[in-house]
Amino acid sequence: VYLNYRSTAMSRVGPDRYAKLGDAAFSRMEKVNSDLLVLTYGSLVTQLLRDIEDVDAVNTQLEKMGYNIGLRLIDEFLAKSGVPTCQDFRDTAEVIAKVGLRMFLGVSAEVVMWNREMTACSLVIPDNPFSEYVELPANLTNRLWYSNLICGVVRGCLEQLQLRVECRFQKDALNGDEHTMIRLELKEVIAEEYDDE
Repeated sequence: VYLNYRSTAMSRVGPDRYAKLGDAAFSRMEKVNSDLLVLTYGSLVTQLLRDIEDVDAVNTQLEKMGYNIGLRLIDEFLAKSGVPTCQDFRDTAEVIAKVGLRMFLGVSAEVVMWNREMTACSLVIPDNPFSEYVELPANLTNRLWYSNLICGVVRGCLEQLQLRVECRFQKDALNGDEHTMIRLELKEVIAEEYDDE
């Protein structure tokens, strides 16, 4: 299974089907204790804040760490998810929201706020597992994107599939927003290069 875009008219997989694929993929995954994951991630963010002391640099480092994870995680996703080929960026966003997040974090997201060109949307995550038991101090509110690792993972996975994207937090429940929202924008479909040798 390889996620790519086809110009031919093919039947589109509906969001309900993606939700079912996400549930099936989640049921097949080895589980990690969520409390252990949350506390370990919290320790990582705390240590980065102590070591780097610059909130913007911590945000960058979390995204970079996630990107490196995403470069490798996509192989497991493709091997275990059972997702059919995506037809366009809309399908890709639905797969991320309903299958990828469900498979690896146990949550699903809603895809909303598409631009006219269908190259940018937002993922609304009602329950971010990384932010359980977390309360940001006032000096970090609206500055630290605590779960920025997720944006990096998405960017890394999609880059391995020849899609250059920008992925960033728009809203975060830890900053007092009603829900967590990530903006995803397709920047380029990278042409594959082959050597003639």
